Amino acid sequence: MATGQRLMRAIRVFEFGGPEVMKLQSDVAIPIPKDNQVLIKVQACGVNPVDTYICSGTYSRKPLLPYTPGLNVAGIVEAVGEHVSSFKKDDRVFTTSTLSGGYAEYALAADDTVYILPEKLDFKQGAAIGIPYFTACLALLHSACVKAGEIALIHGASGGVGIAACQIARAYGLKVLGTAGTEEGQNIVLQNGAHEVFNHREVNYIDKIKIVGCRGSIEINPRDTMAKRSSIKGISLFSASKEEFQQMAAALQAGIEVGWLRPVIGPVYPLEKAAQAHKDIIHSPGATGKMILLLK
Repeated sequence: MATGQRLMRAIRVFEFGGPEVMKLQSDVAIPIPKDNQVLIKVQACGVNPVDTYICSGTYSRKPLLPYTPGLNVAGIVEAVGEHVSSFKKDDRVFTTSTLSGGYAEYALAADDTVYILPEKLDFKQGAAIGIPYFTACLALLHSACVKAGEIALIHGASGGVGIAACQIARAYGLKVLGTAGTEEGQNIVLQNGAHEVFNHREVNYIDKIKIVGCRGSIEINPRDTMAKRSSIKGISLFSASKEEFQQMAAALQAGIEVGWLRPVIGPVYPLEKAAQAHKDIIHSPGATGKMILLLK
């Protein structure tokens, strides 16, 4: 390590596995931004389910070891690379991805994954935007191509992506049905755009809805899809194009300005409790807002 190198605290993963493989280190070098990179002093970082999949080594995208988890940070621009013109020092920003990892005091990100964070949202809310809102936007507006007056059924609607989907669907004029597994979660769903909410832990709850959505394995008869002119689509935010990200960002920035984009914050943890946050997200009986690491 070079003499005079600035150091920071960060979570480091040296082997894939459960939450216990995440280690807090205080001697990690602060990245230096180059070219189109932005260095952010992290104030908050969103904890996403995909973070636990990547950490376990079971996800399709495996980072080189060792690495720092975390994709969605919110904070203040510390420095920028020589080719960055859209951001300057002290700008309030949030990200949809990072290059160096977000479970750290500083994070490096490509400038096309960084967005201005308006003053009306705090840093915890900024850290809750990335994967949840862009995923919900991609699913509803780009993949499903929803239209006002249609019905949207959102399973697991009390988590980060679910709440985002409820808010977007309601803002675009859909009738919104949501499900949640706890009374607290059901209340959150109703408060964030759903017209009706159902307990997905109840036996035969689908009979009350008459619309079927499923997170597990199912058997499909293609003839049934033909008769109803139905379609089945899968999405991955990581496969979205830059143009799609620009379009989604425009829609979401408008949502912030108008006021329907309102991230709901759930459990908050300090950086040193990142492993506990992963344990809780894995074993949660039901989501109640976005899980956040707070670094302030």
